[in-house]
Amino acid sequence: MKSPAKIIRTDKWKLNPSPEQKVLFGETVRLYRQACRYLVGIIYTHWSELGELTADQLTPAVEKLMHKTAKRPKIKYPQFNNTFYKFPSYYRRAAIAFAAGQVSSYVTRYREWQSGCRKRKDSKPPRLNADTGCYPALYKGQCYKLYGFDKIEIKVFDGFDWIWTTVKITSLRERHEITTNKMMSPSLIFNDRYCHLSVPFACKPEKRKPEANVTAVDLGINTTATVAVVTHDGTVIHRDFIHLGRDIDRRDKRLKSVSTRASKTMGKGGRLHKGFCSKTYQKCQRINTQIAHVVSRRIVEIAEKFNSEAIVFENLKGWKPKGGRKRSNLRQRFHGWLKAKIRDLTEMKWAELGGKVIEVVAAYTSKLAFDGSGKVKRDSKKYSKATFPSGKQFNADLNGAYNIGARGVFKLTRRNDSEGLSSKRSGRPPRSWACLCDLWTLRSSRLA
Repeated sequence: MKSPAKIIRTDKWKLNPSPEQKVLFGETVRLYRQACRYLVGIIYTHWSELGELTADQLTPAVEKLMHKTAKRPKIKYPQFNNTFYKFPSYYRRAAIAFAAGQVSSYVTRYREWQSGCRKRKDSKPPRLNADTGCYPALYKGQCYKLYGFDKIEIKVFDGFDWIWTTVKITSLRERHEITTNKMMSPSLIFNDRYCHLSVPFACKPEKRKPEANVTAVDLGINTTATVAVVTHDGTVIHRDFIHLGRDIDRRDKRLKSVSTRASKTMGKGGRLHKGFCSKTYQKCQRINTQIAHVVSRRIVEIAEKFNSEAIVFENLKGWKPKGGRKRSNLRQRFHGWLKAKIRDLTEMKWAELGGKVIEVVAAYTSKLAFDGSGKVKRDSKKYSKATFPSGKQFNADLNGAYNIGARGVFKLTRRNDSEGLSSKRSGRPPRSWACLCDLWTLRSSRLA
């Protein structure tokens, strides 16, 4: 198995500043943003020369224009040193890097607009926004000093001079405990609602030696995620149902209240104002994010427990619901289906442990019986119940998870001798419409 590439993940370290420290943090962020706005103008003015330089060459080139030293007494923009007296060098270089990124992004987007790459014919040209909500990056030793993981000392601006202040760290995650993770320069995030450090980590997971099994996930409406661990010979060694019914009901109840409030607001006719029930929609989005995080974490825990070679999902990109009438409860449940968010969060968490996520063809994963007997018949009253042609009743989502696992195994192994094999009833190659029975057939052929 190939060694996984280095990935970047960010932790949030919550701080507990005093009222005096909040004032200091606010002044520091305000001054840093002011410096960034000033530097955006300088860099954009000289972008014809600066745009061709590398990142390492650009910082000293900008400093020659605006930072006065003993060896460089004459500069083109002396106002910077006068306005930002004793501005720390590392804060200045971080601001230069941020401002250069803003200018580079603007120039690229403006050239694309000039060349005709536009969403609409009447699209307006992009604007250079120097007033951005950026936050200062902290460099170790110069801008912050870490004392264990209980408190941190940060260089801040008190209105007249740059001083050091110590603030407590109230909560943090566990990425700093992993020896292979390398802590990078954090950013001080401070506003009316938040006060924390955004701490990125360069994660380089160890090379894995997985077992011969995959963790298959069937994402559904009745059950959020049905998980089955399938070995390469077709044995199901674990299965689990993950469904956060309480959180889903909480979300759906809030969404259902929107239609009631809308009817009371506009009656039989009329239009709703912009931003109607925006707080309710934001709350529902946060509930969805929490559900996706919990479900993806449990999927990764199962895959880690059984040391799976990969986590297998259906390829549902571009899928649109066909069932349910407009404004019906079923259509609302389809719109709240977290198929993409759960898959993406699972991939991010699993990649951090050195694993990989693969996708298989979604067609007929739940319609074909895993034992190869043919197409299943779904119960009209209880859609999660499937009846096989042999008369056997089975959970439809679990049947789909078995078939997804089988297709994942075939995709991983890519055995040339299995190209011609097909399911008992489907008549399709196993790489596209394989069922669990195809792994049994392959195992029997090897033993014979």
